[in-house]
Amino acid sequence: MKVLLINGSPHEKGCTYTALSAIAGELNTAGVETEIFWLGAKPLGGCVACYACRKTGGCVFDEVVNQAIEKAKTADGFVFGSPVHYAGASGNMTGFMDRLCIAGGQHLYYKPAAICCSARRGGTTATLDQLVKYPQYFQMPLISGNYWAMVHGSNPAEVLRDEEGMEVMRQIGRNMAWVLQCIELGKANGIDHPNNPPKPVTNFIR
Repeated sequence: MKVLLINGSPHEKGCTYTALSAIAGELNTAGVETEIFWLGAKPLGGCVACYACRKTGGCVFDEVVNQAIEKAKTADGFVFGSPVHYAGASGNMTGFMDRLCIAGGQHLYYKPAAICCSARRGGTTATLDQLVKYPQYFQMPLISGNYWAMVHGSNPAEVLRDEEGMEVMRQIGRNMAWVLQCIELGKANGIDHPNNPPKPVTNFIR
């Protein structure tokens, strides 16, 4: 089993990485392989709805999204992490998620997902509300702790002092491992995810 953790911060080893590392540590302890995938510091644009990905199987604009799509194919679960920028997810994370989902969403369906964010002070719940909509769209079981998945601090050392936030991250890791183990055991006994029919698409303007 493997979980892909997406670091949507422009800082490779900053506060978001610290939160993701706590989750990964618990997953590793439970025997689950992890990889923290950093989006990098270069600006990432959003989806322009060209739909070229429907022909190519990947995004035509840059390699970061396509690298993540390749990793998503073999991942059993995901954690999406972002810093808070102006009370929302980072621009890079937003652009990445839009393009990952449109170009590689078929590799996300029914796989457990968790989200987390880091902030100096505020904007965390708005960021979580934004990010949670992606796994909901792809029918991904959402993994949580016993509080909203946020940590606070201006730097990694301060984040580590956020004892409650860090414990929530560890709980997410343990809960993710448990759900993955349950899914694996279910498959071994002939129980797989539902085969839901395609949803109807209803337009409000005729």
